[in-house]
Amino acid sequence: MTTKARFENILAWFEANMPVAESELVFANPFQCLMAVMLSAQCTDKRVNMVTPALFAAYPTPESLAKATSDEVFEYVKSVSYPRSKSEHLVQMAQRLVEVYHGEVPDTIEDLQTLQGVGRKTANVVCAVIWNQPTMAVDTHIFRVSERLGLTTNSKNPLQTEKQLVKYIPAFVIPKAHHWLLLHGRYVCQARKPKCEACGIREFCRYYEKNDITFLYSQSSYD
Repeated sequence: MTTKARFENILAWFEANMPVAESELVFANPFQCLMAVMLSAQCTDKRVNMVTPALFAAYPTPESLAKATSDEVFEYVKSVSYPRSKSEHLVQMAQRLVEVYHGEVPDTIEDLQTLQGVGRKTANVVCAVIWNQPTMAVDTHIFRVSERLGLTTNSKNPLQTEKQLVKYIPAFVIPKAHHWLLLHGRYVCQARKPKCEACGIREFCRYYEKNDITFLYSQSSYD
């Protein structure tokens, strides 16, 4: 199967079977989205959603968060991964939003990356989720799933994966495709035990093609 055909078949399956694909983070505005995505780095969305209601209530605007101390913010986010550094980054991010962007979350990858604690992946997520821009954020799930499926080849880092994906995915589909691949990796094509027997796109999957089917079934599990 050619790479082009693989992309077309996989995207068509997702469009037919998962027409609505959205972030599992809960937020109400761009500022809350940015905070939630920053907290989600190397942390589950479920855990982030547990701490953000109180955090959002305490700091509803960039101005209010900019006036806080990292120790104060830490009390709200201490159950997420790397809470000390994230607390510091949140405060510094808010301060720059107020000082440089008049309290408005930037709508470009370049400007977002000038904020403390915001890397390319976070910037891509915000641009895709809030402004529906054709930006492909690559996390561990997408990095793994893209290589397994055969959508990428010999990718060494997230940026290489991003470039290979956007080459074949139509721009208007990219924001949704990000969630398709992420959710597929989170719930089906899991790292240790891919659930090939429950996978609707296994007939287009390079990993499935190259491995013994019986072996794959024996390694799958139902949660």
